[in-house]
Amino acid sequence: MASITLKDLVKAYGDTEVLHHVEGEISDGEFIVVVGPSGCGKSTLLRMVAGLETVTSGTICIGDKVVNQLEPADRDIAMVFQNYALYPHMSVRENMAYGLKIRKISKDEIARRVEEAADILELRPYLERKPRQLSGGQRQRVAMGRAIVRNPQVFLFDEPLSNLDAKLRVQMRLEIRKLQQRLGVTSIYVTHDQVEAMTLGDRLMVLNGGYVEQFGTSIELYDRPATTFVAGFIGSPAMNFLPATVSAGMATLGNGARLANAGAANGAVTLGIRPEHLLQDDAGPVRVTVELVEQLGANSLLHGKLEGTDIEMVVSQPGHMSAAAGTVMGFVPANGALHLFHAETGKRIEP
Repeated sequence: MASITLKDLVKAYGDTEVLHHVEGEISDGEFIVVVGPSGCGKSTLLRMVAGLETVTSGTICIGDKVVNQLEPADRDIAMVFQNYALYPHMSVRENMAYGLKIRKISKDEIARRVEEAADILELRPYLERKPRQLSGGQRQRVAMGRAIVRNPQVFLFDEPLSNLDAKLRVQMRLEIRKLQQRLGVTSIYVTHDQVEAMTLGDRLMVLNGGYVEQFGTSIELYDRPATTFVAGFIGSPAMNFLPATVSAGMATLGNGARLANAGAANGAVTLGIRPEHLLQDDAGPVRVTVELVEQLGANSLLHGKLEGTDIEMVVSQPGHMSAAAGTVMGFVPANGALHLFHAETGKRIEP
């Protein structure tokens, strides 16, 4: 196993820079999730670690070795792809063994590793089947088994669950997490799904436009987002953002409503409130004109606008709730639920 160090990492195509001075320390055995919207550079970063993309500047270290100039085969990594990349004419056993075979590992050792991985992934009944005879989840497990038998220093996962249905995604992400904890292999996992990221990672690296917005645990990102981008990306539904003016700890919204305990900032800010941190109160200062209610069973999502404005808002309430379109409902923020950000830069203002 090994740690990974990314130092001042830049990737450019000609004059176009797509990754900007990425920094990060990944501990031995840690599971890191790189998350962000499409086109933010997360797959490019993963491919640079794998050796499938060249490094424009900066360094990548695996353990104590700089690997910038090493070929992928020499980096002791194993990669699991989105499209499984299985050989259709080979059985499950042959697919899992192929990488070891071309490395001229002994037949007995190959058999031992394949059967051990098959037991871990519950694939033993399917070892003689072809990929076309497997479900999507089983194919993904075969792809993971092919990586496991390598006994690599590092696992790299490139959106491996994107082709699965919603129920199977939940099941597979739990299996991947349990597998990584059992094997203790340093892992980098790329996804655009923030729920997947929060449930899988020891820490999350949030990328936006090739820049690292924040690198920390899911709870740190949820409780203390560094920017409005992180605040809006982490958490579902997304955080509500309201233009406000703060003075002497009191925030005044665009419709004149006033909220206490707004911190020590002064002047124009962007005030963030998570939908689940708004508590129903008929006399509450945050008044929402309801447009639509989504009944999700365990909770209800109220979609509407801040009264007297065109600012979209979402409120999450426990249990079943109904309200006719046009109903005005009052809410009060929970204690400590207000997040303040600079109006221009979007950076967090600490209380």
